Amino acid sequence: MASVANLQYGWTLFVNPMDAKYHWGRASIQIAFTIFVLLETWLVPVEGYLVDRFGPRWMVVVGGILCGLAWAINSVASSLAVLYFAAALGGIGAGGVYGTCIGNAVKWFPGRRGLAAGLTAAGFGAGSALTIVPIAAMIKSRGYEQTFLTFGLAQGLIVAILGFALFAPPASMLVAPAKLAPGAGKHQATPGEMVKSPIFWLMYLMFVLMGAGGLMATAQLALIGKDFNVADVPVSLIGLTLPALTFALALDRVLNGITRPFFGWVSDHIGRENTMFIAFGLEGVGILALAKFGTDPVSFVILSGLVFFAWGEIYSLFPATVTDTFGASYATTNTGLMYTAKGTAALLVPLGNVLMTATGTWLAVFVIGASMNILAAVLALFVLKPMRAIYTRRAAANPAPPGCAAQRQPEASGPTRRSSQSSGTDSRSERGQHLA
Repeated sequence: MASVANLQYGWTLFVNPMDAKYHWGRASIQIAFTIFVLLETWLVPVEGYLVDRFGPRWMVVVGGILCGLAWAINSVASSLAVLYFAAALGGIGAGGVYGTCIGNAVKWFPGRRGLAAGLTAAGFGAGSALTIVPIAAMIKSRGYEQTFLTFGLAQGLIVAILGFALFAPPASMLVAPAKLAPGAGKHQATPGEMVKSPIFWLMYLMFVLMGAGGLMATAQLALIGKDFNVADVPVSLIGLTLPALTFALALDRVLNGITRPFFGWVSDHIGRENTMFIAFGLEGVGILALAKFGTDPVSFVILSGLVFFAWGEIYSLFPATVTDTFGASYATTNTGLMYTAKGTAALLVPLGNVLMTATGTWLAVFVIGASMNILAAVLALFVLKPMRAIYTRRAAANPAPPGCAAQRQPEASGPTRRSSQSSGTDSRSERGQHLA
C-alpha cells in the first residue's frame, strides 16, 4: 500500500513541471489524475470478485507491475494521450493493490475491522510521506522525467515482490467470527443483495460528499499554495524548516496516514456513525479555516494538515461499516463497490479548477467542499445510524437458511487452502461443519 501511494499523493508535484515543459495547461494535465482515480476505483469490484474467488496474491503482483509501468511511461510521455494511457494503467494497478489489501484486512480481523482497515489504508495515506522530499528534490535536480522513472520502477518492484506473501483467511472465520464491533451483524449479503439496500446508496452518497473535498485538496494543494503565494515561503515548525508547500505535503501525508487507524480504532469502540459525525464535521471546519487563514504560511501548513487528518478516515470507516453491515464473505467485492464512490467524487476535481478560474478565487470551492462534509456528518448520525440498526435487527430476526445465497461462501482460493492446511485444518471440512 505504501509503495503505490505516490501514484495519487505524489502526483501534485509533477503537474507544474509538466505544464512548464509542454504547456498543456493544468486543467488538461489534471484529467490524467481523474482517469487514474476513476480506473483505480471503478474496477475494484471486478478485481474484488477475482480476489474473493481466487485469492489475493496474483492481483497484487500484477498490480505492482502495472504501477511501475505507468510511471515509466510518464517519464517519456510527450503527448496528453500517452499521459492519459499511463494514468489508466496506474489506476488499474493501484486499484488492484488497494482493493485487495483492504478487503483482506477486514476479513482477517472481524472484531477490529476499523483498526485493521485503518492500519492497512494508512500505508496508502502516509506511504508517500518519506518520499515527498526526495521526489521534490529529484525533480529540481534531475527533472521530473528521471524522477518518474526511478521511483516508478522501485515502487512497482516492491509491490510485486511483497504480493507473494499475501494469504486469505480460512472460510470459517468469515461466517462465524468470534467477536464483532458495536452495531455489527452476522448477515452475509452477496454484492447483488447489498446494492439493492438503501443503506448502501446512502453510504455511497456520503462517501462522494466526503471524497470530493479531500481529492480536490490532494490534487490541487500545490496549485492552492502557489495561488496563495505561500508555496516557497520557509516555515519553521517542530524543529524543521522547509518551504511551506513541501512542509505541508509531508505533514499531510503523515496525518492522512495516522487518521485512518486512529478513527478506525475509535469507531471500533464508540460506533461507526458516531465517529463519522465527529470526523466529517471536523473536516468541514478545517476547510473553512484553510480558506480564511491559508494565506499565512504557518497556518497553511497546520490547517492543510487538519484537513487531511479529518478526511483520510473515510478509507477505514466505510470499509469497516460495509463489512459490519453486509458481512465478510464477499467483503473484497462489497468494499470495492463502495470504493467506486471515490471515482465518482474524482469527477468533481476538475470542476474545482473551472470554478476557481471563473471566480478568480478558491473561496467558492472551499465553501462548497465544507458544506458537503457537514452534510455527510449530519447524514451519518441522524439517517445512517437508525437505518443500520433496523437492518441489523431484521437480519438477526430472519437469518438466511443454510445453503442460500447469503450463506454460500466464495470458492476457496489457492492461498486460502494453503493457509488452512498450514494450520492443520481442512477448509472444506470447516464449511461442512458450519453448515451442519
